[in-house]
Amino acid sequence: MPTSENFDQLLKQFGSASFSAEPDSWNTNTDAQNPSDANDTYRYEYGVPIQTVDAFLRLPSPVVSSWCSDANPAGFLVNQATKCIRSVSVEKCGNTEEVSMLFYISSSILAVPRSSQMVSYHITYTDTGEITEAAASFVLGAINKEALSIQQSFEISFTQVNTTPVPLSGNPGYVVGLPIRAGFWPQGSGIIQNTNKYSQLTILQSTSNQDCLAAQGARTPILFGYNMISGCKLRITAAMKCQPLTQTLLDLLKGQSFPEYVASFGNSQAHDVLDWVPITHVHPSKQSSCQIPVSLEIEVKWTKYGSLVNPQARIVNITATVTTTTLKQLPSGRERTIPITSSVVFTDVSSPAEPGYKAWPTINAKLPFDFFFPFV
Repeated sequence: MPTSENFDQLLKQFGSASFSAEPDSWNTNTDAQNPSDANDTYRYEYGVPIQTVDAFLRLPSPVVSSWCSDANPAGFLVNQATKCIRSVSVEKCGNTEEVSMLFYISSSILAVPRSSQMVSYHITYTDTGEITEAAASFVLGAINKEALSIQQSFEISFTQVNTTPVPLSGNPGYVVGLPIRAGFWPQGSGIIQNTNKYSQLTILQSTSNQDCLAAQGARTPILFGYNMISGCKLRITAAMKCQPLTQTLLDLLKGQSFPEYVASFGNSQAHDVLDWVPITHVHPSKQSSCQIPVSLEIEVKWTKYGSLVNPQARIVNITATVTTTTLKQLPSGRERTIPITSSVVFTDVSSPAEPGYKAWPTINAKLPFDFFFPFV
């Protein structure tokens, strides 16, 4: 924190176009918190760069072009996979540190930011945001002596201690563009997130040929904050029976295993059942004639939760509504085509500010210099 004593030094260190990112070089005044208290105060939060003893954990990635930049820090809980091009010279291969394993594992990762505690690139962490273990693995390959460049691939992933790896969608609130997490709640247990490979809420995925029967099983994840619509066309013939067709269309719209709950936060834990929101299903009333489902509309209501300075997105309600249409018997040899659609809409239901409330008081007074008048 800048003070009158350290301001000149901070300006000298950080006032240029670029500066050192080494945490050990940060200056604090004599009244600042001592290092022994740092572990009790600082914890990694979603997206915060992971610190090492000398700088940050590097995850090379393409920036402006396809060439590798080593200035990209790995963010906490942000799973990433990057590829970039590196210029190489076979004659100088042994002296090129960017193609050496030591370049990626020589620095120790700090368990918590701004701490002196060290751990020995899959990252294992606790529920309090402390890194407990880091593992690195490499795939080595030979470089052809005629090669002028090589492509490198980098990945980083995170797993919470004593849990099965499940991708998070924010910490704590949902991040726009990340999938909604979903699952089931069998009695006597926590949430089971096995609705699909990545435990995500999904909708029907449109296909190029638009044939509904050919699109069975094709799903796409619902991304938080993104209104979505997809669909296909169903060709109905006189030979089709009502009940089998109804079940086929329900499986098409909902998938073979539609979840019962969604996580209210991007980091909701499976054992914390109260942190999950039940999905409300709305079905049309049954009629005597054949009613087949033709659309599934999902509405996700969310609110801003927590501090006004750093509000977090939280899901508070989710509704899945099935719309049907009457299937009329076709004459023999005749057929018809109907559209089948699936959609998702996100609604912000955050409470508005109270009427008449003013965040800051105003003073109707003329300031000393006429140049600023009539600002208050």
